[in-house]
Amino acid sequence: MNNRIEAAYAQRPRRWVFELAVALVVAALLIWSGTAVETAGTTQSGATIAWNILAGIFHPDTDLLFNFTTQGVPYLLLETICIAFLGTIVGAIISIPLAFLSASNLTPKPVAFLGRIIIMAIRTVPAFVYGLMFIRVTGPGAFAGLLTMSLCSVGMVSKMYIEAIEDLDVRVLESLDAAGCTTWQKIRYGILPQLMPNFASTAIYRFDINLRDATVLGLVGAGGIGAPLIFAMNAYRWEEAGAILAGLIVLVLIVEWISTKIRVKLARG
Repeated sequence: MNNRIEAAYAQRPRRWVFELAVALVVAALLIWSGTAVETAGTTQSGATIAWNILAGIFHPDTDLLFNFTTQGVPYLLLETICIAFLGTIVGAIISIPLAFLSASNLTPKPVAFLGRIIIMAIRTVPAFVYGLMFIRVTGPGAFAGLLTMSLCSVGMVSKMYIEAIEDLDVRVLESLDAAGCTTWQKIRYGILPQLMPNFASTAIYRFDINLRDATVLGLVGAGGIGAPLIFAMNAYRWEEAGAILAGLIVLVLIVEWISTKIRVKLARG
């Protein structure tokens, strides 16, 4: 028995040449990529600024942190949440018909291909660029951020919805059809129970992403907490920047915890 095992092991495919070649290629890519990273701009003042930011987080401006006017951190965080939430809802609603039209198991191939091209084109443009475009259209403010979050959500959410639709268990539909169910009954009892957990989980995950993206969009004037943050940092008001960052960190942790609980519950049914 041992001789058979040793003979089979001796006849195993010799992959060490291929693995060595892959390792060399990866090492060469790492070295080549490292040459494009410039570290000459890192100075002592940069390290001091980084330390001041950390000190500001641990010693935030409490007056700004607990200011409940339109200039305070709670209101700015609420505006950021609203932009992310509404953007997610609008994007998810638009994604549903677009995903059904782009699913190859439900629509003709040319129609599905065209729908996928549109979704791919939407995903190609970064959210930051969309923000700059919509600011030119609507002017600075939360509405530009809402439009940006909605369009960016369509690109990702549609792709995830398409995968869920194409993974439908058609045997359930065949069983309902054999039982004489109507079209609405097949949708109600065969399609929706399979799709709704995936759709809801995808929308919640996209809300997490939009919450962070809405902060970045504020840097270009598309509403949210990003604009006051960059203003405070440019003016070297580290306590104010620390208050904004502290509030943002707490918000993200709370939303992440809640969304994880909901997604786990949806996954387990």
